[in-house]
Amino acid sequence: MKKVEQLKVKIFADGADKAGMLDMYEKPFVKGLTTNPTLMKKAGITDYRAFCKEILTFIKDKPLSFEVFSDDFSEMERQAMEIASWGENVYVKIPITNTKQEPCYELVKRLVANKVKVNVTALMSLDQVRNVVASLEPHVPSYVSVFAGRIADTGYDPLPMMEKAVDLLKAAPAAELIWASPRELLNIFQADDIGCHVITVTNDILKKLALVGYDLDEYSLDTVKMFYKDAVDAGFKL
Repeated sequence: MKKVEQLKVKIFADGADKAGMLDMYEKPFVKGLTTNPTLMKKAGITDYRAFCKEILTFIKDKPLSFEVFSDDFSEMERQAMEIASWGENVYVKIPITNTKQEPCYELVKRLVANKVKVNVTALMSLDQVRNVVASLEPHVPSYVSVFAGRIADTGYDPLPMMEKAVDLLKAAPAAELIWASPRELLNIFQADDIGCHVITVTNDILKKLALVGYDLDEYSLDTVKMFYKDAVDAGFKL
């Protein structure tokens, strides 16, 4: 089994808790960070601009993705231009469609023509990947985020799709494929095996990295001890 430092896939930390983000930023194996409006809402953030700018005072040398939150493409564009102005390391997350299922491709074309680094997000089909790749500028850095974890939630194996997506991105040399919404630590190694460029990982999963390569007999014993201790602590009797 590969050690974490041997992986080619870049690990990005996904979250919106300031302390957690800064803790992950300090980890040498974390190569970038992402967030989204849902995570920010859960973290209790109410001032979007102030939060993003505060984080950017600490994180200046790793890519950091912030998402637009309008449902109107003109307003998305305005927000994207402002967000992009906040730092050289900023990528602007653009949802693959708005809530009316109208695609974002023309907006992406306009943004990359203005050298905005985009992170097109919430993709779940190869057709979406093809259309996004066709909308990108070959030499403008960008990310294409395929939500492999959510695909797996529906019962479909995301691996074949992600392998094909890796090939599709070869048409955009400056673009990188993100394996988004992983559900388990194993997904990091799966992403690495197929040549995926980036995987976004929540802090809960990142904490499991300490288990990589752990002896399974020892892990089995740890589990038995946990069950026993919890039963004793609970005072169970028969």
